[in-house]
Amino acid sequence: MPQGEIKNAVCSWLRAHEKEMFELLEQLVNTDSGSSSKAGVDRVGATLRARLARAGIATQVFERAEHGNCLLAKVPGSGGAHVPHVLLLGHMDTVFPDGTAARRPYRVEGGVAYGPGVADMKAGLVMNTYVALAFAELGGHKAPLHVWYTGDEEIASPSSRELTLQMAQGAATVLNAEPGRASGNVVIARKGGMFIDFEVEGVAAHSGNPDKGASAIDALARKIIELHALADKATGVTANVGTVRGGVTVNTVAPHAAAQLDVRFPIEVNPDELYRRVEAIITQQVPARTSGRITRQGRFLPLFQTDASRKLLSDYTQAAKQLGFAVAGEFAGGCADSGYTASVGAPTLCATGPVGGDGHSPKEYCRIDTLVPRAQAAALTILARDGA
Repeated sequence: MPQGEIKNAVCSWLRAHEKEMFELLEQLVNTDSGSSSKAGVDRVGATLRARLARAGIATQVFERAEHGNCLLAKVPGSGGAHVPHVLLLGHMDTVFPDGTAARRPYRVEGGVAYGPGVADMKAGLVMNTYVALAFAELGGHKAPLHVWYTGDEEIASPSSRELTLQMAQGAATVLNAEPGRASGNVVIARKGGMFIDFEVEGVAAHSGNPDKGASAIDALARKIIELHALADKATGVTANVGTVRGGVTVNTVAPHAAAQLDVRFPIEVNPDELYRRVEAIITQQVPARTSGRITRQGRFLPLFQTDASRKLLSDYTQAAKQLGFAVAGEFAGGCADSGYTASVGAPTLCATGPVGGDGHSPKEYCRIDTLVPRAQAAALTILARDGA
């Protein structure tokens, strides 16, 4: 089939299945799948796997002990095993706890969908799935198509990171369906990041005799001030202690406290040196008889541009132009799994999913009128990249 006919057929197929895409999106959004809910993430995976299986697409589940399982779907291409694959990337977990979907279920108002994880990134999961379904039914592509669904990206991918690196090895194209920017743009570069959990130990005492104790909350407060001082607009480093907890009762000098730190940094910053500065602050024994330690850390790698990723951006923007909309690349301060795929040399473009915004908040939204066009743009990019 000539390339022009393939392009038209794929775009028409995706438009014809728009209603199904909306129905799947509603089902996924109404399934709680916070990073800490393995059962919820696995329910999302089972829903996606069932949809793929109905089309005869082969899938493989990668069992994870503590976090959501990962899922791989493969659609063979016509070019044979020697042709580098295309990787469509997405995560099934959200930042929202169990019960959120019941309180704020999926709804659509004025062409805008709302609900937990609707943009970040369940709309992207739907999009990737239907791109795979379209090619599975119509063919016309040379490169094998691999669709990779992970379950713990929102907490820095502790159990899926190595698998994602493996999936990206040798890929000619990686499209990460994080939400498109509110402007409609895609993302060409992102900061790296560290999520660091830490604890502070003190000495308990009656609050009427505070000198007999050493307050872990006092120590934590001092550490927070120093940690926040790591933020530097000149270098692009940001630092935020997002959660704190500690103490026993109001009239007890706190023997224990804990917090979680989020640090972001551009590719020019040495992450190991930054980590050493963070560690020095957390472990310093101020005030006396207190101590701190890091209990967990997770790292995102920065997404950076290469000549190959610039060519990918050009192919994507040309595909969008054919569909009647303009797209540019922009920098984002947030982190994503696209940094891992770029780190192994795979040309990577991020935020290719439907357009949305206000992620990680009750106002999170997705413009559902962009679901089909963004799926079409991904499909046309895949065809342009393998010369089908």
